[in-house]
Amino acid sequence: MAKDLFAFNGEQLIQNSAPLADRLRPQTLDEFVGQDHILAQGRLLRRSIVADKVGNLLLYGPPGVGKTTLARIIASNTLSHFSVVNAALAGIKDLRSEIESAIDRLNKYGKRTILFIDEVHRFNTAQQDALLPWVENGTLTLIGATTENPYFEVNKALVSRSRLFRLNSLNSKALHQLLHRALSDKKKGYGLKLIHLASEAEDHLVDVCNGDARVLLNALELAVESTIANQDSSISIDLKIAEDSIQERAVVYDKKGDAHFDTISAFIKSLRGSDPDAALFWLARMLEAGENPRFIFRRMLIAAGEDIGLADPNAIVMVESCAAAFDRIGLPEGIYPLTQATLYLASTEKSNSVKAIFKAVQKVKDSQNQNVPSHLKDANRDQEAFGDGIGYRYPHSFSKNWVPQQYLPDRLLNEIFWEPTEHGWEGKRRSLLNERRSEQLASLVEVEQQNPLTITSGTVDNDLEKWLSRQVFQEGERLKNLMTKLWSGITWKKNHRVLVLSPGSLLWSLKPLREASEGGVILAVSEDNHPRLLAELEVLAPMERPVLIDSKFESIKKLEDNLKFEVIGGRIPWKVFSETNFSKLWPILTKKCTANTELSLIISNPCSGPALSLKESLEDYSNMKNADSSLLIDLISKEDKWLNKQDQKKKFILQLEELGWNIYYEEWTEFVYQKVNSTIIKRWLNHGSKYREIILKNCEEETLTRLKQLFKKLEGRTIKQKLIHTKLLAQQNN
Repeated sequence: MAKDLFAFNGEQLIQNSAPLADRLRPQTLDEFVGQDHILAQGRLLRRSIVADKVGNLLLYGPPGVGKTTLARIIASNTLSHFSVVNAALAGIKDLRSEIESAIDRLNKYGKRTILFIDEVHRFNTAQQDALLPWVENGTLTLIGATTENPYFEVNKALVSRSRLFRLNSLNSKALHQLLHRALSDKKKGYGLKLIHLASEAEDHLVDVCNGDARVLLNALELAVESTIANQDSSISIDLKIAEDSIQERAVVYDKKGDAHFDTISAFIKSLRGSDPDAALFWLARMLEAGENPRFIFRRMLIAAGEDIGLADPNAIVMVESCAAAFDRIGLPEGIYPLTQATLYLASTEKSNSVKAIFKAVQKVKDSQNQNVPSHLKDANRDQEAFGDGIGYRYPHSFSKNWVPQQYLPDRLLNEIFWEPTEHGWEGKRRSLLNERRSEQLASLVEVEQQNPLTITSGTVDNDLEKWLSRQVFQEGERLKNLMTKLWSGITWKKNHRVLVLSPGSLLWSLKPLREASEGGVILAVSEDNHPRLLAELEVLAPMERPVLIDSKFESIKKLEDNLKFEVIGGRIPWKVFSETNFSKLWPILTKKCTANTELSLIISNPCSGPALSLKESLEDYSNMKNADSSLLIDLISKEDKWLNKQDQKKKFILQLEELGWNIYYEEWTEFVYQKVNSTIIKRWLNHGSKYREIILKNCEEETLTRLKQLFKKLEGRTIKQKLIHTKLLAQQNN
C-alpha cells in the first residue's frame, strides 16, 4: 500500500505549531523548575503527587509560575480520571455535566474523578456552591488554580476542605535555567538552531519578565523568530533585540486582588518606616498598573492620622491640599502633588499616639459610674435646683488660659489615655502636658500639712472631697505661684544634682526635672506620702522620673559619700518644721553639698486657726452667749501658742549661718479662703484631727457639741486664714 505523502498527524502538527512556552511545558516533576518550597524532594505536595493521594488542592499564585503545568503533571501521575474546566468559559451546565459523568464513572467502574478548574476564582458563588456537595462526599477531587487570594475569592467551605499551596514568582536562577533549556532542547526548543544569546540580553529578559516564565519564553521566541539569521545560519540576540522583544516589565496587579492589597500595604509601610525611596517605588508601581490616585490619597490621609498624627499635625493638611490640587489638575501633571504628599509623609516625624482613643473607648466599655462631674454640667437648665455648673473655673480667667481642675468622672481621675511621643509637634508639648497633668494631680492630692484647717492624723481624706474644696478657693493656682517663688533665684545647669525636701506632690519637682535634665533629682518624702508620689510619677516616662527616698535624716545620711548636690530646695510645711527634728538634718545635708551649692526653702507658717476664723466670720458675734464667746477666746489663745513659734525660724537661720551658709530671706503674708461644709467641720473636730489632738485635747463632749453648732452657723460661707511664708535663699561657701 502506497504511503499517502499528504497524510499528517494532526496532534503532532498542533504540538509543533504551539508557542514555545506551551511546547516547553514540563511533563514530570523532575522537569518542573522552581517552587522548591512545595515541590522539593520530601515535601508534602511532591509525596502526594507521586503516591497519587493529592486530595483537594487550591494552587494560588501569579501568572506564569506553573499552576496549570503542575495540574497536568498530577494528571499524568494519577489513576483517576482527569477532567479540565476553565472557569472563564464554563457555566453551570458544564459543571452539571462533569458531576454527572463523575457519578456515572464512579458507579459503573469505581473510578474516581479529579476535576481541575483553571481560574476558579471566576466562578460565581452559585457555581462554587454547586461543587460543594460532590467535593464533600468524595465524588470529585477538586484542584483549583487561581491568581486571586482564595480566602477572599473562593467559597470558604471549599477552602476549608482543600489544601492551599502558594506558588511564588520564579527567581532569577529558575528563569535562567528555563532559558538554557529552551535554547538546548532539540525536540521542543531551539536546540537545532545555532543561537548566540548575549549575557546582557539574557539578564535583561530575566529581569524584565518579573518572575513570569510565560512572558520570558514568549520574549525569547519573539527575539529568535524575528531576527534575521547570519550568513552561517546562526542567530545573534544582543541587548537591543532583547529590549525590543520585551520592552516593559510585566506588572502583576489586580485592583481587587492580592497584588492590589499587597502593594498598597508595602506603600503604607514604607511611609511609616520613613523610606521615601521605597514609597516612590510602590507609588510608581501602582500608577503604572492603573491604580486610582484617589484611592492612594485616601490611604495617605489615613496614614497621616494613624502613623504621623500629632508628631506633625500639618501632614494631614498637606495630603488634603495635594488631593484637592490633584482633583483640579488631573493626570498626567497631577503626579506632582501625588508625589509631593508621598515624600512629605515619608520624610516627616512619626507618631501613633492618636490611637489613645481606643484606650478611652475600652475604658468606656469597662467602667461604670461615668457621670459628668457637677461643675462640668450645663448650668443653663438646672443650676438652681441641682447646683449644676457651680464651681467651674473658667480657664481664660487665669494666667496662660489654664487652671487645674477635674475634667474626668470621679472614678477615672487618675486615668491617662494619651501618651505623646518625644517627636515633632507633640514632643515639643510633651513636657508641658506632663507638667499640667502633675499639677492636676497636685491640686487633687496636695495636703496642706501646715494648715490647721486641713490637718489630719494618719489618714488622707477622700480625694474627691479635697478636689472639690480646692475648686472653691482655687488652691491649684496658689500652689503654682508658690512653686514659682520657691525656685526663683537658682542658677540652673543641665547637669545639676538636686534634692527636693518634703514635697507634698510632684508639683514641687517639676522645675528641677526640667532644668536639671542631665543631672538627677531626688525627692526626700515622708513615709506617708510615698504611695501618693509613686502614683503621680506614673505620668512621667521611666527615664524622666526622680528617685524617691525617705525624708528621715538617717536615710539621707546613708546616701553615697560621693553624691553631692548642687541645689537643695523644698517647701517645708509648718507641721514638718515645728514637729520634727528638722535641725538635725542640716549638718548631714551640708556634707552633701559642693562648694557652691544653692539652697532655696519656703517655710509656710499659719497665723490663725479655726477659732479665730470663726470669731471673725460670725455676723452675730456680739450677740453670742458669754459661754460661747469665752470658749472661742480660750481656743484662739491656744491656737496662737501653737502656731506662732517664730523663735524656731530664728534658731534655724542661725544654725545655717554657723554651718557656712550665706543667707538671704524674705517674708510675705497670704490669706487663704475656704468654704465651710460638713466635711471641713469633721476634718477639724472628729477623732484623728491634729487640731482636736492639740487644741481640744481635754475638751468635754458638751463643749465639743457647742463648738460644732457654732461652726454649722458658718456652713456654706467662706472663711479666711492668714499665712506667713518665709523664703530662704542661701549659698554654701565652704
